[in-house]
Amino acid sequence: MKSNAQHQQQAPTKGALEIEGHSIDFVPDHERTDKLSTQGPFWFVGNFTFFTMTIGFVGPSVGLSSLWTTIAGTLGIMFGTLFMAFHGSQGPHLGLPQMIQSRAQFGYRGVVLVLLATLFVFAGFNIVNLVLMMQGLHTLFQWGPMQVALAVTLPAAILAILGHDWMHKTFKWSLFLSLPLYGIVTLAVMMGWVHDAPAAAAAANAPAAAPLGFNWVGFVAQFAAGASYNIAYAPYVSDYSRYLPKNTPSGKLIAAVFLGASLSGAWMIAVGGWLGEHLHATDVLVALNAVGASFAPQLGTVVVAVTILAFLPVIAMNIYSAKLTAITGVDSFKKVTPTASVRVWAILFVVFLQLGVAMGIYTSSAGLSVLNIYLVVMLYFLVPWTAVNLTDYFFVRKGRYAIPHFFLPHDNIYGHWGGRGLLAYLIGFLAMIPFFAIFNGPDEVFVGPLAKMIGSVDMAWLVGLIVSGVAYYVLCLSLDLEKEEKLIKHIEKTSPQYTTGEGW
Repeated sequence: MKSNAQHQQQAPTKGALEIEGHSIDFVPDHERTDKLSTQGPFWFVGNFTFFTMTIGFVGPSVGLSSLWTTIAGTLGIMFGTLFMAFHGSQGPHLGLPQMIQSRAQFGYRGVVLVLLATLFVFAGFNIVNLVLMMQGLHTLFQWGPMQVALAVTLPAAILAILGHDWMHKTFKWSLFLSLPLYGIVTLAVMMGWVHDAPAAAAAANAPAAAPLGFNWVGFVAQFAAGASYNIAYAPYVSDYSRYLPKNTPSGKLIAAVFLGASLSGAWMIAVGGWLGEHLHATDVLVALNAVGASFAPQLGTVVVAVTILAFLPVIAMNIYSAKLTAITGVDSFKKVTPTASVRVWAILFVVFLQLGVAMGIYTSSAGLSVLNIYLVVMLYFLVPWTAVNLTDYFFVRKGRYAIPHFFLPHDNIYGHWGGRGLLAYLIGFLAMIPFFAIFNGPDEVFVGPLAKMIGSVDMAWLVGLIVSGVAYYVLCLSLDLEKEEKLIKHIEKTSPQYTTGEGW
C-alpha cells in the first residue's frame, strides 16, 4: 500500500505568494487550518454575483412577475442548496476533493463518466460568464471579445494556480466590494429610482405585451433554474471544505453552507427578476450600468467595473475545480503525481477550452439564448450523480471509506468500474427523459411525453433524484460492507492519518 507521502507534495514554501501544496490528494490533519466561520461568507460570495441575477431573468421570460420570480427562485435555490450543503460535510470528514470520493460509487475508472458531466458544469459556467461579459462590455464600451477574455481569464488563472488559501482570501475581498455595490443596486430597485430610457422608448413603441403574473409552467421553470444553479455547486463543495479540521461539526457546516449560498442566491434572483420585468433586461451588465447611471452619469461605469472585479474569484473557483476534475480524469487511467507543473498544465487546458468555446458562442450570437437550456440540462446530468453520492455517503457506507484505496489503480476495494453506481446513474437518467421539459424562453425545445401529460411542467429532476437514489440503495443491498469495515479498521490501526471517523 502506498504511503501518504506518495499522494501529496511537499508543504508549500512560505512567502508572499504561497502556492497550495495539494491537488487531488488527501489532506492530512495537521494541514487543515481552515475555520468553520469562513464557509458561510465564502458560499455567500459564490452566489453574490451578476451572473446569479440572470437566473432571475428566466421568470419574466416565461410570464412570471418579479414577485413570483422571487418566490420560485428562492424556493429553487433553497432546494438545490440542501444537496450542495450535505456534500460539503464530506470535506472535513474525508479530506478529499469531491470527485475523488466518487470513486467509491463509480469505480476508479468508471468515475470518468461522471467527471465528463462535472467538467461540463465547471467549464460551462465560465463559458456563459465570459459570453455575458463579452456582450455586455462590447455594448457599453466597445471592447473586443479577446480583450475581455484576457482581462478576466489571466488574473483568475493565476489565482487558481495559487490555490485554496488565496481563493478564500480573495473571496473575502470580493465580499467587501460586492456588499455595498449590490446594496446600492437593491436600494435603487426597491425605491424605483432606475429608469432605462432606451428600454422604455422601445417598450412604448412595441405592441402591448401580456401582463406578467403567475403560471405553473413558468413557476416550475424558475424553480428548476434556481435548483439547478445550486445543485451545480455540489461537485465543488468538498474542494473548499477539505481543509477544515476532521472534528468540524457536520450540522454547523451544513447550516453555514446552506445559509450562505441560499441567502445570496435568493437576493440576486430577486434583483434579476425586477430588472427583467421593469427594464426588460436581457443583458445584465447593461442593466447594472443603467442602475449606476440613475445616480450619476459616470457611476454606471464604476458599477460595471466593480461587478467584474468582484466576480474574478468565482471565475477562478470554476477553473480550480475544473482543474481537479481534469487531473482526476487523467489519473483514473494513468497515475498522476500532483506536482505544481501538473496543476499549471491542467489549468492551461481548462482555460484554453473555455476561451475557445466562449469565442465560438460569442461569434455565433447565440450565447444568452441558451442560458435557460444550459441550466436545465446541467441539472439533468448532475441529479443522478448527487443522488447516488449522497445515498452512498449517508445511507449505505455512512461515511466509512478506505481512503488509501481511492489512490490505488489496481487491487483497490472499489474496483475499476463501479457497476452499482453506474447502473443507478443510467437508470435514473433514462427515467428522467420522458419528463424532460426544455424551453428556450416560451419556445419548446424538447418536451417528453410524460411531461406533456402534466402540462409541460418539468419534474424530471425530482424523478431522477428519487429513482437514482432508490436504485443505488437497492443495488447496494448485496454490497459486502463487513469486508470493507475490516479493511477500514486495519487502515485505522496501521495508518491512523487516514482515519475516517465513526460514520455520520
